[in-house]
Parts: sequence; structure tokens; C-alpha cells
Amino acid sequence: MSNCNCLQEEAKREALEKVFERYAGQRGALIPLLQEAQEIYGYLPGEVLREIARRLRIPFSQVFGVATFYTQFHLKPRGRNIVRICQGTACHVRGASRVFEAVSQKLGIGRNETTPDLRYTLETVACLGACGLAPAMMVNDDTHGRLTPERAASVLEQYK
Repeated sequence: MSNCNCLQEEAKREALEKVFERYAGQRGALIPLLQEAQEIYGYLPGEVLREIARRLRIPFSQVFGVATFYTQFHLKPRGRNIVRICQGTACHVRGASRVFEAVSQKLGIGRNETTPDLRYTLETVACLGACGLAPAMMVNDDTHGRLTPERAASVLEQYK
């Protein structure tokens, strides 16, 4: 098993090296580098951020600042299934907080946390644009609406 992990890590390092080669000497490469590194690793480990800073010859604080400013970047591993619960006005009025509590309890995690098995990450969002389906949540690219706390918790079963 650990041999497999070593091979996976080596493949990730090789893929990252190709990304560095592609952006070598290009100005404005920080955000694309971060995006591609996150695509490779699934998140941005600290050692990858340090390597990006070293390769671009910029302060680590600048790389870290960009990675923490944009919500598209993640510094911790995320689950295979991203659960986003809408907190917009229509969803709020129709019980989004109860839906969130039910899902949080079912998964055993809070907002912006990931289950230990890396199966689920739970997030709240300002609006999903599905106000007619309020309260609504998304799991990955699937939208689920007109939720009750019980129905929301049961929806997760199809994503095991």
C-alpha cells in the first residue's frame, strides 16, 4: 500500500514539474500555477506553495496571500463529494438553517470541514440561483431542492 502511495506522489511531482516547465519565465503565472497544482493534488499543500514561491522567485507570503484570497483555492484536502447548502434569502426563509443542521449532523462535520474518510466536504454558499427550489443544496454538480431536513440527509446516501 505505501509503495502505491509513493508511486502516486512521484506521479504528482512529475506532473507539477511539467507545469513549472510550461510556465517557466512567464510573468503572471502565479494563478495558473496554483490552479494546475490544485488540479494535480486536489488542494494546495504547504510544500507545493513553498515550491511555487521558490520557482517563481517571489515571497512565500505573496503565494500564500493569493491562495487564501481566492475562494477557488483550498489549503486542506477536500472530499470527493462537495455539499453546498444555500444560505440565500429564499432558502433562509424556507428553512436552510435546519437543512444545514441535519446534513452537518448526518456527516458529523461543520461548515467548511471534510469528513475523515475524505468522502464529503460541507460548505455554505450565498446563493445557488435556485430560489424556486428553496431550500436547496448542491452535491457536486447536482442540485437538490424543496428540501426538508430529513430529505436533505437522505439525499447524501446516493453519494456514498
